[in-house]
Amino acid sequence: MSNPVRRTASRLEVVEPVGKRVLIRKDQDKKRTKGGIELPDSVEIPTLTGRIVAVSAQVGRDEDFPLAQYDKVLFNPKHAIPVDFEPDNQLYVVPVEDIVAVFRKGE
Repeated sequence: MSNPVRRTASRLEVVEPVGKRVLIRKDQDKKRTKGGIELPDSVEIPTLTGRIVAVSAQVGRDEDFPLAQYDKVLFNPKHAIPVDFEPDNQLYVVPVEDIVAVFRKGE
């Protein structure tokens, strides 16, 4: 099992996914287009990528899911459950079935 998220300043101290789930810190939505155009605060380009913060024990043991802490992933947010744990971070518990790609560095 990967390290669960810990926070000592609040009453909730550990967020550890269970079952076939991972905890993902969602990347920030983009405020600028690839062409360099700044978007107003009311408009954002949705981002469906993030970094895995923790994996459940079940996923960590399963060789069918090559996922590890700190992997950058592309995920479908349809079944993602938001976790109101850190106000400055967007954390989601996501079923592994909703992770559609893992970004790996080429050799």
